[in-house]
Amino acid sequence: MPAPDLTDSDVLARIRLLRSPGIGPVSYFQLLRRFGDAAAALEALPDLAARGGARYQPVPAHRVEAEIARLHGAGGQYLFHDSPAYPRLLAALETPPPVLTWRGDLALLGQGAVALVGARNASAGACRLARDYAAALAARGYAVVSGLARGIDAAAHRGALAAMECGGGTIGVIASGIDVTYPPEHAELQEAVAQRGLLLAEMPPGTEPLARHFPFRNRIIAGLAAGTVVVEAAPRSGSLITARLAAEAGREVMAVPGSPLDSRSRGCNDLIRDGAILVQSADNITELLERFDGPQRLKLREPVWTGMEMEDSSFTPLAVPDEGQVEITHLLSAAPVATDELIRQSGASAGAVQMALIELELAGRLIRHAGGRVSLVQV
Repeated sequence: MPAPDLTDSDVLARIRLLRSPGIGPVSYFQLLRRFGDAAAALEALPDLAARGGARYQPVPAHRVEAEIARLHGAGGQYLFHDSPAYPRLLAALETPPPVLTWRGDLALLGQGAVALVGARNASAGACRLARDYAAALAARGYAVVSGLARGIDAAAHRGALAAMECGGGTIGVIASGIDVTYPPEHAELQEAVAQRGLLLAEMPPGTEPLARHFPFRNRIIAGLAAGTVVVEAAPRSGSLITARLAAEAGREVMAVPGSPLDSRSRGCNDLIRDGAILVQSADNITELLERFDGPQRLKLREPVWTGMEMEDSSFTPLAVPDEGQVEITHLLSAAPVATDELIRQSGASAGAVQMALIELELAGRLIRHAGGRVSLVQV
């Protein structure tokens, strides 16, 4: 649906809702859908938590006002999920970020994009290859997306920055707040991306990067791009997480082969063995991207239902009466279970089960897991 014209009070309510305890992307979208706007959802949170068995207070308004002031002081702005500038491919994810913060050229989100990722302790040859690929892609008008980490990421950003006068550019997605640099030695590079390209963050300003933040960053990198290229990666690296997230989203996954004697090449070689497309030049990459039209063409892993699928894709208030509280606690345990299984076993509607889960989550009694699974908190 068209994005609403947001007032300052709308922005404050949306950020308060997202920053309140127990609210993540899944809960945020479900609450907007149920109550129509963030202000009404905020007002309902204490009652919902009480139904789950706990007292609850949303995050105080003054804390969010301080966050907004800090973001604007750093030269950043918010980008909401229903803005016309919100990238189409990112919005197609099952759990897109409800809000991003940004600095730079937002028009880059409207260009074709390719993610270029790899090892932090990359070899000199792989860094040069990533830099050359990124420069060639930017020269052809692509936005090169990466994570501003050491190694391959940094080389990709530098290569794209060097060639962006030809019409392309680079997008850096970070796991910290937009006003925090990590690693510290990339302060100059991060500022160059913010000044000449586009810098994006999902975490609130002032947030230091923690290990649990990086998978969220990786899903944005994969979600922004029609294809992800892995240049060099060890087994179980973050780059492989990005590749598999891209595959789950139905995007092209490409990998550069390497020597089996180098552990930094094992991740790429494993990806190719599992179905990723072998690439050895920028021409190979652009050939695949030019054919990309959205449908999933390879499956490194089956897509999973995350609980975001509702009766339709809009975020208007539900046009059905409140069905009252649905009791599903007896169906839950410490072992994660899929939300659609709860819907089947309870016999209730999807919306009613989702609201019951939100009540438990707000009460601190529920944990959400990958793949749309949930479990009770162990006492």
